[in-house]
Amino acid sequence: MNISVVGAGYVGLVTAAGLAHLQHTVRVGEADPARVALLKGGEVPIFEAGLPELLAEARTAGRISFHNSNRDAVTGADLVFLCLPTPPDANGRADLQFIEGVVDDLALVVGPDIILVIKSTVPPGTTVSLHKRLADLGSGARLVVHPEFLREGTAVEDFLHPDRIVVGAFDKDDASRVSSLYDALNARVVTTDPTSAEMIKYASNSYLAARLTFANALANLSEVVGADILDVLLGVGLDHRIGPHFLKPGPGYGGSCFPKDTIALIEVARDAGYDFRLLRAVIEADEDQRQRIATKVRNAVGGDLAGRTVALWGLAFKAGTDDVRESPATRIARILIDDGARVMAFDPEATVPGIPSAASPLAAVDGADALLIATEWPQFSEVDLNEVRARMRGRAVVDARNLLDPGIVRGAGLEYYGLGRS
Repeated sequence: MNISVVGAGYVGLVTAAGLAHLQHTVRVGEADPARVALLKGGEVPIFEAGLPELLAEARTAGRISFHNSNRDAVTGADLVFLCLPTPPDANGRADLQFIEGVVDDLALVVGPDIILVIKSTVPPGTTVSLHKRLADLGSGARLVVHPEFLREGTAVEDFLHPDRIVVGAFDKDDASRVSSLYDALNARVVTTDPTSAEMIKYASNSYLAARLTFANALANLSEVVGADILDVLLGVGLDHRIGPHFLKPGPGYGGSCFPKDTIALIEVARDAGYDFRLLRAVIEADEDQRQRIATKVRNAVGGDLAGRTVALWGLAFKAGTDDVRESPATRIARILIDDGARVMAFDPEATVPGIPSAASPLAAVDGADALLIATEWPQFSEVDLNEVRARMRGRAVVDARNLLDPGIVRGAGLEYYGLGRS
């Protein structure tokens, strides 16, 4: 099919490259001329494993092109994918101005045989509202909501090997046209109404955020009672009713989805007259987790961070990406800095304005009173800890990802502080 993808952000680029890999012809519309120039020149503006290769394949085959004008991008399209940001507004609700603006712009450009496919994360009821908006504008274009489930760092793999494909449509034929794009993947398709499809995305992210937060709460309790959280979660995760996924303690969740989607779902519930107390508790516990990590660092250097230097390994919200949006690593760094600490960071891919970065993990620990591991980059576990000890002024290692072996850390003459480990 001929596909237009509006928005060359994270979701848009992976979606465009993936659809081109499935032999569809894709025209990408992007408002940022600098980003379009990069993409036309063969560069990829985001770090995502496998994406450069997929885009290069599409360019070589002539199956992808990039355009500054959305109207140019939708020329000849059968389906128009809307991959636009829905950031939180001042109250935490999803801001739909970008989607509404593009819908208004394209309403009378696309014909009645064209399906606008909403790939962005939108609150339940949005597609119904946009359907009315199109009708009021005199457009016969049809709407389908088709949420994405791409994990940063493994997005290409997730696109090519999805757990499920969710399509919410008013018309069964429209749903079939969208789902047929993925016939080559032989994936399970969930076809439902638009509002249910929108809810599936919010429910998935909120549940995973709750699992992560529950694992953190168990780790905090394990520290108090003297249990080892790794053994606890191994035993819990082997239950087939539970499984091991998203049961790793850490400094809290981050990224572009979990923080905004949990808050947005609470606001959806509030607007509907329902008090989602369970999810509110998840968010409060997640906020507490970052304070707990900062307190670990503070206590590890004697209770006062003023004048202390903290080496920070990791800035991205998770390994495998350069995304620092709502990163727990950077949020903890801000707490430490506000408490008087000097923070020197290292991340293989990410940088953050206002947080100095060193050239290597070892350079980051030079003269440090404590080392905080905040992102689970596997290369951190390969650093020579004897060299770390030789370069540090202090001895404290706060491992907020339980990445290192406590015995090896202590064997190098360092003090180990993990999560939920005796």
